[in-house]
Amino acid sequence: MQYESSALLYVALLVGGILFLSRWAKERKLNAITPAIGPWMPILSCWGALKFLFRAQAILEEGYVEYGGRPYRIAMLYEWHYIVSSPEAIDELQRAPEDVLSFMAVAEENLQLAETLGSAVTTNTYHIPVLRTTLTRNLRKLHEDIYDEICNSIAHCIPATDDWTPVVALDALLQIVARTSGRIILGLPFCRNTELLDIMINFTTDVVTSGLVFSFTPSPLKPLVKPFITKVDKMIDRALAMLRPTIEQRQNMMEKQKHGEEWADKPNDILQWLMDAAEGEEREPRALTVRFLLVCFASIHTTSMTLTQALYRLAANPEYIAPLREEVESVLDQDGLSKATMEKLRKVDSFFKETQRIDGLGCLLLTRKALRDYTLADGTRVPAGCYVSTTPSATHRARACYDAPHAFDPWRFARMREEPAQSGRHQIVTPSAEHLAFGLGHHSCPGRYFAAVELKTIMAHLVMKYDFRLENLKLGEIPPPMHISNIVVPNRTAKVLFRKRKD
Repeated sequence: MQYESSALLYVALLVGGILFLSRWAKERKLNAITPAIGPWMPILSCWGALKFLFRAQAILEEGYVEYGGRPYRIAMLYEWHYIVSSPEAIDELQRAPEDVLSFMAVAEENLQLAETLGSAVTTNTYHIPVLRTTLTRNLRKLHEDIYDEICNSIAHCIPATDDWTPVVALDALLQIVARTSGRIILGLPFCRNTELLDIMINFTTDVVTSGLVFSFTPSPLKPLVKPFITKVDKMIDRALAMLRPTIEQRQNMMEKQKHGEEWADKPNDILQWLMDAAEGEEREPRALTVRFLLVCFASIHTTSMTLTQALYRLAANPEYIAPLREEVESVLDQDGLSKATMEKLRKVDSFFKETQRIDGLGCLLLTRKALRDYTLADGTRVPAGCYVSTTPSATHRARACYDAPHAFDPWRFARMREEPAQSGRHQIVTPSAEHLAFGLGHHSCPGRYFAAVELKTIMAHLVMKYDFRLENLKLGEIPPPMHISNIVVPNRTAKVLFRKRKD
């Protein structure tokens, strides 16, 4: 018996040694082609992957400096992630076909969408043209509603008193953005329903958390553990219970409209546009509820975090407030309040674009997953199953793209727009290879025009109605953000002091 146990141990060690040497040989071959930052041998590379969870930004900056802009690899828990920096490689990322370097595969894998929301949200993306085209086309008509909800929600979340009042910035701005987004997604009174707002805000967190847990769960076990590790289905059911009567009422009116009966009060909101565009099973109330929550997922947290970052910058540097106020007052005196007015706020636009450039919401940009072995034009070989991205070091903070790239210059892009034929290129809604906050190419953010209007309208209202400063921080010092792997989250607990504007 002892002999058999020893024999099994030797066999196990032999097999383990063979697997280790095989993986080591593969890693050594890959390292000769594309070097790695951190430990690259089997087992040790897992330690590098764990370090990336807590030091992503420092590791990526180290790679950019060490390899002078040449490609390198970083270890992830399952596969390697390739980082490219040259303008040619960045352009290749956004131009590569979806069946080669896939954007959707990244979302599917990171969020485990088949388990959390169902595969239909990736196989049938009819909501994207609704946001890209119908929403953008209707922004002028909707701006009065947008501004009304901004005024109402700011008054509800931020006291306008003569005394300084501390407000947890991210919490307040989440509420303001959720209500404003809700106004154009569903309209009144839904956008002010506290239970629905709670679902709209927390849905994103639950999907991301559930996706992370599912990514560590073996596929055969996912259906078994799903009821215990995710609240997403319950949140969808709660939202459905509130929305079903409205959806069914609208469906009845749409059916009558087909028979020639006019629908004079047809809503002009995203839910209705989704209902107009949906086909087959996507017309079911639950499927429409999932799409509604998917729009919330894409719009609320990204906008509120960008707004929070900008507010921290402004509150930490009060010398920036006066130029913004002067611009807002000048434009409003000439043209009144409208979407067209927001387009003329070049300094406000520049302030947000510079905030995106310096602070950003992530350390990896234009991430794609290789669905098959692929060789970039510079010779970098990306094996199937691996990810490939670029970083802010190669774009947003590169000397080749910007003067004094590490300095926060709030009017940088406003000055750029003064140059001949450059007015449109440097707007916040115009993606470029040098500024990737909204993506680039076919997969650029479809709702960015609404996000820009929302951001600028909220900021214009804040600077006109309030004075503000940071609590317990020196001038110029902003609350430190939280880094979770490649994600950057504005400080969640920092307070901004608000009072009714004095001058």
